[in-house]
Amino acid sequence: MFQDEANIYIRSGDGGDGMISFRREKYVPLGGPDGGDGGRGGHIIFSVNPKLNSLNPIKRKVHYRAERGVHGGRKNQSGANGPDTIIEVPPGTLVRDRESGELLAELLKSDDEVIVLEGGISGRGNARFASSVNRAPHMAERGEPGKELWVSLELKLIADVGLVGLPNAGKSTLLSVISAAKPKIAAYPFTTLVPNLGVVAVDEYQTFVIADIPGLIEGASSGAGLGHTFLRHIERTKVIIHLIDGSASDPLENFAAINQELALYDAGLEHKPQLVVLTKMDLPDAVAWEPILEEEIKKRGYEFMSISSVAQINLKDLIYRVYQKVQEVPEAEYNPDDEEIVIKPEVDENQFTIEWEEDAWRVRGIRIERVASMTYFEFDTTVRRFQRILESMGITKALIEAGVQPGDMVRVGNEELEWSE
Repeated sequence: MFQDEANIYIRSGDGGDGMISFRREKYVPLGGPDGGDGGRGGHIIFSVNPKLNSLNPIKRKVHYRAERGVHGGRKNQSGANGPDTIIEVPPGTLVRDRESGELLAELLKSDDEVIVLEGGISGRGNARFASSVNRAPHMAERGEPGKELWVSLELKLIADVGLVGLPNAGKSTLLSVISAAKPKIAAYPFTTLVPNLGVVAVDEYQTFVIADIPGLIEGASSGAGLGHTFLRHIERTKVIIHLIDGSASDPLENFAAINQELALYDAGLEHKPQLVVLTKMDLPDAVAWEPILEEEIKKRGYEFMSISSVAQINLKDLIYRVYQKVQEVPEAEYNPDDEEIVIKPEVDENQFTIEWEEDAWRVRGIRIERVASMTYFEFDTTVRRFQRILESMGITKALIEAGVQPGDMVRVGNEELEWSE
């Protein structure tokens, strides 16, 4: 089943913990600290796979987690970084924060790759804290916890093939027959009000994306009706299938009118690879027009064939011929001019807030929560260092001014600490 939307949970890996260790060798009584750093946690990376054209494989899994970094070891051995988790998506995928709707990434071309969640920072081992004043530090850092997020994926398919033609030329009917798309179909002009997309299976492994572009009308190139919106979709396609209504009073005139609109909209657009297809070959009028149109169309340098979507005449031949033409064209550039641009404001990581919860004081802030998560609170040395950081950031003063008392509980991130003088 074709999926163009998916909601998934992603979590980057925790950083590895730093090691507290001292060199212990025979005849080396004061070997000094040799605890190594941990490894960085694995990133969550979104990468374009040009062979994909649906979010269905991603939607089936839902939860994606990267591995944590390896803890530091003795003899200054650093832990390995956690392996990144790479999520492959089709070209044209937008990644948004599910809660806020903020656009996090646009993955449009085959070489696009974006780190959406970075892995946790590695904790430093005690060898990194040695100084002339403290040559044997009983101090190290835990790895920073990974980040987690629910994201929404939205696929804006880049169509390989665009169906053009006057209203009622049979575009929606053809799309419904050769793909799983279910466009609105009725016997009156302008049935299609938005482009319909379908994935056409050539065989078990090969597919292409086809777009039913709503019926063009005279003046579309100058913005009449919804012309500009529809023609913009044609720009992004590799191949155009130009459908001619076999039941029309003058199919050749209709063919010329559409090509004129394409030429007026953008120089060179009419020169895209184009397969001209006469439709409704189940009707006598179309059968009568076929030899006349074939001669005239080929005389103008276009490939020609005739089909009936209702009677399913020549549809397999059409699919294979279109697929071959798509393969012959280089990958189309996708430069959307209608996507929003999200500019994230600079965030001051040193900012913090203090509030009273039901039974404790809560300190919130990017930097202080990260420091708390990386602190070994079981060691006096690292606790004193944490206290110095609280003072340097102005948090100690702010807590006192807020009314903190000895014995009160103070929560920072996932840590709960008792306040004392």
